[in-house]
Amino acid sequence: MDFRTWEPIYMRILADFGISREADEEAARILSSLVDSPAHPAILRDILAGEDVSICGAAETLEQEIASIAGVVVAADEATSLLIRHDIRPDVIVTDLDGAVDDQIAASRQGTVTAIHAHGDNIETLRRHVPRFPGPVVPTTQAAPFDEVYNFGGFTDGDRAYFLAKTCGATSIKLLGYDFEHPARKPGKDTAVKQKKLRWARHLIETY
Repeated sequence: MDFRTWEPIYMRILADFGISREADEEAARILSSLVDSPAHPAILRDILAGEDVSICGAAETLEQEIASIAGVVVAADEATSLLIRHDIRPDVIVTDLDGAVDDQIAASRQGTVTAIHAHGDNIETLRRHVPRFPGPVVPTTQAAPFDEVYNFGGFTDGDRAYFLAKTCGATSIKLLGYDFEHPARKPGKDTAVKQKKLRWARHLIETY
């Protein structure tokens, strides 16, 4: 998604969640400083353009949909762990490092391209984990892109993965492990906030 299209949507999301754009921008600058040799989005286009793509979300339904995975595999954050347990290494991971990061690093070590996302709430997580990724890293932001930090559109890992694949020229996109109605419960996470994020994810995917 072009940033001119994304920015007014982003401004609505900021207002809806009380998010600080300045914090998002600071996180993006920190992410940029942590990636020694950022990968160019061309590496993603090489993987995704002209391909049938399965994007795997982290909903419980993914376990039952494993057999439906085909083509290029994109994992949204925590879905990486389930895929690895089924001996599937994703070609691309889209993550804000909220899941089992060690599994994502293991996939990176084997050549998976990781689109690591910065936002105002994950700065310390970025500092702790980004230097540990040995494979190609494409830095992303939900604020304005700059230098070698990119914005493909999207707000959650799931819809960012969708927009990344769409922007990079996927011929078809199959969504697996997506449940917009039943957020997974996590210790320390507000389920109501997660539900609102999923509503936004669904709206963005269905509208754009």
